[in-house]
Amino acid sequence: MKRYALLALALVFLAIYLFPLYWMYLTAFKPSSETFTYPPSFWPHDPEWNFAKVFVDKKMATYLSNSLLIAVGTTAIVALFGTGCAYALSRVRSVWMDVILFLILMMQVLPSSLMATPIFVIFNQIGLIATPRTAVVLVQAAKVLPLYIVLTRTSFMQIPKELEEAARVDGATRFGAFMRIAVPLARNGILVTSVLIFLQSFGEYVYSRSLISEEALQTATVGLMNFMGPNTTDWNGIMTYAVIYVTPILFVFVLLQRKIVSGLTAGALK
Repeated sequence: MKRYALLALALVFLAIYLFPLYWMYLTAFKPSSETFTYPPSFWPHDPEWNFAKVFVDKKMATYLSNSLLIAVGTTAIVALFGTGCAYALSRVRSVWMDVILFLILMMQVLPSSLMATPIFVIFNQIGLIATPRTAVVLVQAAKVLPLYIVLTRTSFMQIPKELEEAARVDGATRFGAFMRIAVPLARNGILVTSVLIFLQSFGEYVYSRSLISEEALQTATVGLMNFMGPNTTDWNGIMTYAVIYVTPILFVFVLLQRKIVSGLTAGALK
């Protein structure tokens, strides 16, 4: 009986959590006259299909390609530098390593809105503002790198050191043992964390809004501002835009949800 009660409670919380997502899809199909009617309708009486119109009129292909470019660039940089750092933190145990890990985690605590202004000033002085998408890639990589290191470190901690020592006895260098033994065995954790970093970077807003001024280089999250005017806001257009933007992300998450959960819990029982 207790189990069914907990299941019912979990379903209630799940319904509350997913209701905004349901309302987003519902509003995307509603006509404008039906959006704010009272009492509200929970199913569109006269569904509208404005997805192609919004996609073309609002230049979503440009915005999405910019978001994709920033997400791919950020993920590549983070995976390149973060994998080695996570491996080092998992193999060297000392008080100083704990201090370094603490400092790395502190970088994750700083909010983007707080860092945007000093980063803009520094990048403007060194000329990086001239290539704003590169600037966003670099600053976003610095922001998500701590998360990547912490999550990937648990995957490396699961790998016995004896395997690398056996490879070195057979003639492999330390770098060779890292590339041929450690990285392949930790590939699930690396892959899952890279997917999370990609999804997080694909939805980046604060730095794109702060560092990119040219409309043709803006990301999809900033593109939502086009629906907001000084006196009116096109809520149906916003929801339609959001559906086009969010659906591929949800699809990827559903496809990889088992690997994501197993990757995030790797090392939890060690």
